[in-house]
Amino acid sequence: MSILPPGLRPAPPRLESPEPRSVPGERRAVVPSVSSERRRVVPSGSRERRVGRFGRVLVRLSPADRQVLGLYLLTRISLWITAHGARWLFPRGSDTRDAGPVLAPFQRWDANHYLHIARDGYFPADAGPWVSGWDNREAFFPGFPLLLRAVHTVVPSWTGAGLLISFVAGAVAVLALARIARSYVPEDVDGRRTVLFFLLSPCAVFLAVGYTEALFLAFALPAWLAAQRRHWASACTLTALATTVRVSGLFLAAAIAVLFALSARSQQAWRSVGWLALPALPPAAYSWYLHNRTGDWMAWKHAQERGWYREFHAPWEAWANTWNAAFDGVHTTGYAAMFQAELAAMLVGVALVAVLVRRRRRPEAVYVALSLWALGTSYWYTSIPRATLLWWPLWIGLAALSLRRPWLRTAYLCVAVPVTALVALAFLTGRWAG
Repeated sequence: MSILPPGLRPAPPRLESPEPRSVPGERRAVVPSVSSERRRVVPSGSRERRVGRFGRVLVRLSPADRQVLGLYLLTRISLWITAHGARWLFPRGSDTRDAGPVLAPFQRWDANHYLHIARDGYFPADAGPWVSGWDNREAFFPGFPLLLRAVHTVVPSWTGAGLLISFVAGAVAVLALARIARSYVPEDVDGRRTVLFFLLSPCAVFLAVGYTEALFLAFALPAWLAAQRRHWASACTLTALATTVRVSGLFLAAAIAVLFALSARSQQAWRSVGWLALPALPPAAYSWYLHNRTGDWMAWKHAQERGWYREFHAPWEAWANTWNAAFDGVHTTGYAAMFQAELAAMLVGVALVAVLVRRRRRPEAVYVALSLWALGTSYWYTSIPRATLLWWPLWIGLAALSLRRPWLRTAYLCVAVPVTALVALAFLTGRWAG
């Protein structure tokens, strides 16, 4: 440590070599500098510079981020192996001699709706809900189909384009989830425990196929991370993007509004309150578009009612109808199993809300409770197991509990892994929902 006064500190020594003195009549050699040589050897736009940019992206990822991405990649590989095996071992029909296209297992159920919207639009050839046999495609929000159409300009396969979207979006989602987990559970130092619980959850297959869960979480989880850091403009902009994908984005917007109200202490903080209205704009724009085509402001909601029995019923009626479908022997065993899973997921959701309220996690409780209300007031329950993927407090809570009770992690893996494999096989072989 220097003992000189601040104004008398010695100048730092010069490390470079001094300029050689020129001698009259002597011709000096011109030596190119390192920077000019680098510019000459590595021209702009070259392969080396492209690799350099990619390397800088990797450098920005912490070792914890790389571990999370490694875990994510391993689970994707396991799902792809399952899909390949399902195509060969569990085909439709016992006399099948052809396993079918490689990507065929992924193009099932709602993935077909998104493909049709991206390829043909919402109302092709003036068809719509006024046509018999209409597929009610306006029930699906436009964010994923628009992105699918854009990616398809580069990826020739529609199914491949959907898988690429979910793959990239899933990577963003798990990185954000790990960072959120570290803020809630410091003991989960790299967030891998939370991500492991999430990626091995029973409905994890829907993160890897052409569905909206991965894309929604790629917006929603960074939005929540930004809201935790009081970056309201970023949080509301990302939430607005989430509302283009799923109506669940409005539930996230409500949770962020609650968080804002609880944390805004100064007049300067309240100047950001206008951002809270931004997430409502995409659903409003979509409703306006549907009204221009159908004359119905709530056309997307009415399409859900026609196609998926989502007309309003009291919660106890919805529970009773689902219970009867699960246990009264009216439906086939496949459908009955799906309804049993719906009941179990509802119980998990109710328990989660109770825990969040008890621990005074009011914003998160609002988010999960609104999701349960929307899904639990239909004729019967539909898609609640898939909705558990969107409840990030559930996976963080399980990770925190397993740190206090180490046996819980083993018990969870022993139960979740076979259930996850069964659900994946049910989807990949076309037997999901019966």
